[in-house]
Amino acid sequence: MSSLNGGSLNKNPPNADRHITLGGTNWLWAVFAVMAVSTLGMIAWTFNRGKHPLPNFERNANRFVVQRRRGTRFFHNIALVILATSTVAYFSMASDLGATPITAEFSRGNTGTRQIWYVRYIQWFITFPLLLMLLLFSTGLSLSDILTTMFFAWIVVVCGLVGALTASTYKWGFFALGVAALFYIWSSLLGHGPRTHFNAGSGVRSGYVRGSGLVVFITMLYPIAWGCSEGGNVISPTREMIWYGVLDLILGPLFLYYFLFRLRSVDYGTFGFHSGKYTDGEYGQGGAGGAGPNMTSHGAGMGGGNVGAGPGVGGHEASSVV
Repeated sequence: MSSLNGGSLNKNPPNADRHITLGGTNWLWAVFAVMAVSTLGMIAWTFNRGKHPLPNFERNANRFVVQRRRGTRFFHNIALVILATSTVAYFSMASDLGATPITAEFSRGNTGTRQIWYVRYIQWFITFPLLLMLLLFSTGLSLSDILTTMFFAWIVVVCGLVGALTASTYKWGFFALGVAALFYIWSSLLGHGPRTHFNAGSGVRSGYVRGSGLVVFITMLYPIAWGCSEGGNVISPTREMIWYGVLDLILGPLFLYYFLFRLRSVDYGTFGFHSGKYTDGEYGQGGAGGAGPNMTSHGAGMGGGNVGAGPGVGGHEASSVV
């Protein structure tokens, strides 16, 4: 293993014939740094003081500023979980940990086994459904439809993991099942989502279509990467890391910060989210956004005074989010 000339590969030697190189670990450390900084930035943004259409004004530097309250951190908290999970996963991969050797169906040269990174699938098992939740909660889809779409995201990840760990040609059966589940997700994002009622207007719908279109396009590239790496053993593990890393950065920090930036001036009271806590009142009336124990949704559209600020939300059945 002539490539073991420093860094993580010396401390944690690869356990497969075809493995990542020093350049691959350097790339992973760079992605880890971006994820870590993005996580810290999201923490700061979640608890920041800035101009928001919320009550409880405070005087500071001769102007009014507002602190984001607990009932208005739903999207920020979901983004924070996604980024924190990705940070841990990339730390593990950059340390050359979280992989197992699997005999490749198609060997390349004198390499019989290939590193399969199960820690990546643990990351996706957490982050992919949450990313879909973030998007679909800005539509008028019912909660049951959103949860079903999230369930198919788990199917995609599990099929990808089992297929990657399968040495025989049966791996492609899991690949086909995972792609079929992706088609269901794409139909929810581009089919059902845009057809729901957006009370905030056509500008909100067009914003959602642009965001979901990006997610659909990027998620189309993941199966191609899988087929070239874990599936067909065509590209090296280092190139696999670069490919997946770019996709994770696009759907991670870039998309999440863009999504939340578009929501920065939207009044959370228009979402119709309910706390489920009996002591919480209506948003802006002493509570964090709850309406009592019945936990039914207002069905309000998102937009407030800025229709183009971000996507809208319809009525989620029995939604309970704070």
